[in-house]
This record gives sequence, structure tokens and C-alpha cells, in this order.
Amino acid sequence: MMDIVLLSRLQFAITVFFHFIFVPLTIGLGAMVAGFEVAYWKTLNEEWKKLAKFWGNLFKINFAFGVVTGFAMTFQFGTNWGLYAEFMGDVFASPLALEALIAFFLEGTFVGIWLFTSHKRAALKAVSMVLASVGTMISAIWIITANAFMQHPVGYEMAADGSKVLLSNFGEVLTNPYMWYMLIHTLLAAYLLSAMFVIAVSGYYLIKKTDTDIFRTSMKIGVYLMIISALLLPGFGMFYGHYVGEVQPVKAAAMEAVWESGSDKPMYLIQIPSLTEDKNMVQLFGIPYVGSFLLTGDIHGEVTGLNDIDPDDRPPVAVTFASFRIMVMLGMIFILEALIGLYLVFKDPFMRSGKAKKYMKLMMFSLPLPYIAIAFGWAVAEVGRQPWIVYGLFRTSEAISGIPAAQIIFSMGLLTLFYLLLFFLFLYLMVKAIKTGPEVKDHA
Repeated sequence: MMDIVLLSRLQFAITVFFHFIFVPLTIGLGAMVAGFEVAYWKTLNEEWKKLAKFWGNLFKINFAFGVVTGFAMTFQFGTNWGLYAEFMGDVFASPLALEALIAFFLEGTFVGIWLFTSHKRAALKAVSMVLASVGTMISAIWIITANAFMQHPVGYEMAADGSKVLLSNFGEVLTNPYMWYMLIHTLLAAYLLSAMFVIAVSGYYLIKKTDTDIFRTSMKIGVYLMIISALLLPGFGMFYGHYVGEVQPVKAAAMEAVWESGSDKPMYLIQIPSLTEDKNMVQLFGIPYVGSFLLTGDIHGEVTGLNDIDPDDRPPVAVTFASFRIMVMLGMIFILEALIGLYLVFKDPFMRSGKAKKYMKLMMFSLPLPYIAIAFGWAVAEVGRQPWIVYGLFRTSEAISGIPAAQIIFSMGLLTLFYLLLFFLFLYLMVKAIKTGPEVKDHA
């Protein structure tokens, strides 16, 4: 039975992680393209028109792949996770329906208008792209509303027979604090990734010394957006961590591998949880009180240790801990890279020095890192919630449909192969569009 659960989780993880390759860039790049379109509408400066065309071309490729990969994720609720769909259907249906009826149609309609509107009608093109960008953010709100209920259930009551949850207060579900923490953290991560993407691609053209005027502009915009998002992420993440410590103390303990309950907990710079024993194999260089502060917001705060939790109610500690540490370490790297970029923008505004070229090459090689950080961030959120699929109410092991393992392996193999083909097609189209450059023909 556990093999079926593991296989079902693995298949869904592959589906979600592949889909989320496209989501953050769609959100962040869409907002930037909307800004370029509005700037061209207001100024009629050809530089903004070129920027809108070039980055808009990359946006539409990413948007199309995001739509295609999103469908497979929805289907799995009715195949591999049928009992989950029955348990959560009354709550889950509302945000998913609103996502489809409001956000998806808003995105699809106005992306279509934007695609088939000439820059000769700058106002319509700008307004369409702004509304399409708003649609991507509204879509994120509804999806994360559903996920936040799984993390911290609110606004519900149990059915009389205890077989499912019933929606009792939609307003409470929508104002769930967990949703807003998760949403803001996700949007900041999307803007960070998009900023690094813009910096990397702009750097490619500046090194080539092609269309330097417009790509110098996009480089600066990317650096400004990166420094803002990179600094806000850990600051906001600290408050997010305090809230997780309040409503999901077991996840919080796993994030920092805290085994013994107590107050005044330190944070260890070097720490390795044991895979076989309920303790840490290594913990060195403890910073007093920081552990309690990160998990409770109080340097003397009381932290629940994992040894006070039934082993059957603990998440995979090593995976949760490692994912959290990798995400945090990458976040520190992003701050350093953003600060270097900001220094170069002011020190060498034309980005012609040898240091600027080294920085641009560094950012090109760093482009996979925000994707990795986002993937590990979601691993913390989802793996850290285990063994619950709906926290405290419904276990993951109870939520599967019971499809035979052989069928799951077969479908997962086909899905993985299909996604690999899609991924290489995506890379081909993106690289081709990048190399084509900003001189995209305008249609009538």
C-alpha cells in the first residue's frame, strides 16, 4: 500500500514541478511586459515597443506551455487521488472553479487580444496585457487558496459521518492567513526568477554588443527588480516561518531539525540530521536564541521538538530540513548577486567593463538557481506537511484511488517521456526566440 502511495505522490510531484517551471516566469515576465506596453503607450518611444515585442515573444511561449502542462495536474485528482477529491471536493471545487471562470478566461481572452493587436493601437495592446498580467496573479490567488486550506484548514465543518469536509465560510477560506503568506512569498519568488531571466538574456546581448540600448535598459530594470525581491523574500519569509511555527509546529521543527522541546533554541550553521536515529549526527556553530526566534518570533520562544511527536505524525525530516537549507542558502546567493548588479549599474551604467561582462556571464550560468530554489521551497511546503494531505484532518495514505502500482509506473513513464519532449521543445523555441532578437515583425 505504501508503494502505491509513494508512486502516486511521485507522479503528482513530477507533474507539479514540471508545470511550475512555467508559472513563475509567466507571472513575473507578464507584469514586466505589461509595464513595457504601458510605457510605449504613454511615450510612443520605440525603445519600449522593442522591449515589449521581444520579452512579449518569450512570455507567450512560456504562457502556452504553462497552460498545456496545467491540465495534466487537474486530471490526476480524479485518477490517482479519487478519495482526496471526495474528501475535499466541497471546499476544493470553489477556488478551482473561480480560477477557471475568472482568472483563466481573463488570461486567455486578453492574451489573445494582446497577441492580435498591432502596436498601432498602443492603448488597446497595453490595457490587454495589463489585464492578462492581472489574470495570472488572480489565478495564483485561487490555486494557493486551495493549497492553503490543505496546509491550515479553516471555514469548514465535517460531514455528519466524518467522510468529508463541507464548506461553511468561504470568506474565512479566502482570508486564510496561510494563503496570504504563501501567495506573497510565491509572487516575490516569481519576480526574482523573472528578474534573473531578464538579466541573463540582456547580458547575452550586451556581451554580443547587439541592440545594446534596449538591453541596457532591460538589464537595469532586471537588477532593480532583483534587488527588491531578493531582499524582501528573506524578510517576509521570516514572518512566514513564524506563522508556520504557530499552525504547523511539526513542519517548523523539521525545517530546523529540532528534536528536543524547549526554549532559547540556537540555530546551528552546520547541522546534519540522522537518517536512522531521532537526533542530529552533526550540529556545530550554534547561534544562541536564533532558532527560537526563527520558529516563534521570540528569542525565548518555546519550540516543540520532534521527539515529542509520534513518529507516524512526523514528515520526512531529512528532506524537509535539506530543502529548507538549500532554499535559504540560494536566497543568500541571490542577495549577493543582486547587490553586485546594483553596484555595477551605478559604477558602470553602460555595462562595458570587464567586471560587468563577468557578472553577466555569472548571471547566465545562475539562471537555473531560482528554479531550483522554488522547487525546494515547494518541497518544504508539501513534504513538510506529511503525513497529512489536509493538515490534521486527512492522511495522504487515505487519499489515493488504489490504482495498481504497474499502471501508475506505466502512466508515470509515459508522462515523464511526454514532459521531456515538451521541455526540449520549450528550450528550442525559447533559444530560437532569444537569438532572433528584438526585431520582431509587427502585424497589421
